[in-house]
Amino acid sequence: MKRRSTSPEAHRTAPERVLVLWCPDWPVTAATRLHGLPPAAPIAVVESGAVLACSAAARAQGVKRGLRLREAQSRCPELLVHPYKADEDARAFEPVLAAIEEAVSGVQSLRPGVCVIRARGPARYYGSEEEAALWLLDHVDELGIPSSRVGVADGVFTALHAARAAKPQRLRIVAAGGSAEFLAPLPVAVLDDENLATLLRRLGVYTLADFAALSPGTVLDRFGPGGARLRALAAGLDSQPVLPRIRPEEFDTVVDFEPALDRVDQVAFGVRAAADRFVEGLVGAKLVCTALSVEVDSERGEHSERTWLHPRSFTASEVVDRVRWQLQGGSTETGLTSGVVRVRIVPAGVDSIGNHEAGLWGSGPDERVHHALSRLQSMLGHSAVVTAAVGGGRALAHRVTYTPWGERMLHPRPPERPWPGRLPPLAPSTVFEPPHPVTVFAASGTEVTVNERGALSAPLATLTGARGTLRVQAWAGPWTSDEHWWDADSASRSSRFQVVDSGGTAWLLSLRDQGWWIEGRYD
Repeated sequence: MKRRSTSPEAHRTAPERVLVLWCPDWPVTAATRLHGLPPAAPIAVVESGAVLACSAAARAQGVKRGLRLREAQSRCPELLVHPYKADEDARAFEPVLAAIEEAVSGVQSLRPGVCVIRARGPARYYGSEEEAALWLLDHVDELGIPSSRVGVADGVFTALHAARAAKPQRLRIVAAGGSAEFLAPLPVAVLDDENLATLLRRLGVYTLADFAALSPGTVLDRFGPGGARLRALAAGLDSQPVLPRIRPEEFDTVVDFEPALDRVDQVAFGVRAAADRFVEGLVGAKLVCTALSVEVDSERGEHSERTWLHPRSFTASEVVDRVRWQLQGGSTETGLTSGVVRVRIVPAGVDSIGNHEAGLWGSGPDERVHHALSRLQSMLGHSAVVTAAVGGGRALAHRVTYTPWGERMLHPRPPERPWPGRLPPLAPSTVFEPPHPVTVFAASGTEVTVNERGALSAPLATLTGARGTLRVQAWAGPWTSDEHWWDADSASRSSRFQVVDSGGTAWLLSLRDQGWWIEGRYD
């Protein structure tokens, strides 16, 4: 009797042929298109004090991605620095997507500067994959983006790296079934998982060919489903489907007020009928709105714009609520200094209505939760109801990110970036905000300190604070970090300790600002 395969790839579908358009240094291109920066000048787009992207002129003078800003400016004194803004990146890429969609349907944006198209349709229309790719390059060149590249391969992952390798011809086609051979010499770092890449290199696995040679079952057992998915990518078995975006521009709704309205309730009443038409138009097209952009113009020329998200889809009453909340968000009653003359409602994100149908037994619990939170938010204010997520940062309190209910989660400190000096896992289950003050004594009764070299004055013996005096049974540390050491005004040093008291409770302590603090408890 034939044994059924149990490997993770037993039922994996074959990758489909795709074209990937890659626009190198897109943040720089977006800055030049939106802010009129000279394209030939040395330009660097900076985020968190480091270079995120730079122009060819800047690279010619030694500037590269990841450099600290001061180092980049020392290499290129005439460097033009522009702060990175994700919304500007997306807004600048929108005309490129729209221009491609005028001639080719089924475009999916992977991120600003990168989009993917199924290869079958364009290849049959233009005669071959090569002709379709050349047409795409010519079309993008006409938009003023001459440095773009195209990769054609089985699957998005392989096609993207084919586009990156397409120089100087700007086009790289990987033959059908040749993904594994093309990917084989690439380093494991291209998988965009630094922790996994570091571990693989320690194990002697340096290339994608080495990783793909490992047994799928072994990789699944050792690295989990995430590692198994990356191993499949390394083997050229990319099952990521192309999900074409749905263009929402044709459903925009505009309401003009003459004369201008200066009361929130009047504006909300005025947009109610328009909100009904807005939702009915989407339903007629078998769509629902999952992200909503509200634009408000005043008679003095002021402009207020905000994007709202929804966990399911917007109803007409919820659209009116978002308009009202946006008007109530400013320092005056309307959030503007003059009357409102126009409100524009734009579906910033839509989805097929079939993906939002209620299940066989309904979706009552989700609807009740969302209704309760939305109602509470309308009574207490937009920022009174928030969702929490873990972000990046060195201190525990800095890693908590709060976002108003219904808005897109934005991390001011992205968690995937390296944070030297961050406490390694596992983190305390209870974090005190603000931290609790405490005094740490040695066995001799003197307070314990840490010198400039990170050495303790004496072993930890007791903790004295609001909880009384606790005897230290075991401790580890210190882990010392110096922040902003180059600036005397903002420089700070902290030393962290893990302490277990005589009752078996573990604590996280820090010594900073000339004092001891309890930051968290390991429950």
